[in-house]
Amino acid sequence: MTTPTAPTVEELESQELRLVLPHFTYEDAWALGTLLVDLARERQAPVAIDITRGSQQLFHAALPGSTPDNDAWIARKRRVVERYGCSSFLVGTRFRAKGTTFEESSRLDPDVYAAHGGAFPIAVRGAGVIGTVVVSGLPQAADHALVVEALERFT
Repeated sequence: MTTPTAPTVEELESQELRLVLPHFTYEDAWALGTLLVDLARERQAPVAIDITRGSQQLFHAALPGSTPDNDAWIARKRRVVERYGCSSFLVGTRFRAKGTTFEESSRLDPDVYAAHGGAFPIAVRGAGVIGTVVVSGLPQAADHALVVEALERFT
């Protein structure tokens, strides 16, 4: 599995505009989660996958090779999406585009927030961001790319 190159701010923003869902139900969370599991298994990716709507966890899977550390990364990346309303990779990329880092300039505790790729907002047309889908276990560009690929197939 090759590691994708890091997308630009514009590419990341375009993904978010494109990947707005018409609805997101419990059944949708299961379908998206199992799609992610299938993609990860095909690639033998040692990831953990998490989907939430609001404060409720709707899906979680830990694949072989993942560790409890991945769950901690999921929580930290998810909090960035909840706070900023956009992907954790976009947040980190915006800071880097300004010549700094999230850790240096956000004034947020890096033990609580991580602006690394892998957490993507679940946005519903007419409702805005209602949840998150997160992958952890690969390099950040690959975590992000896996989520985007799954959302593209799902939509």
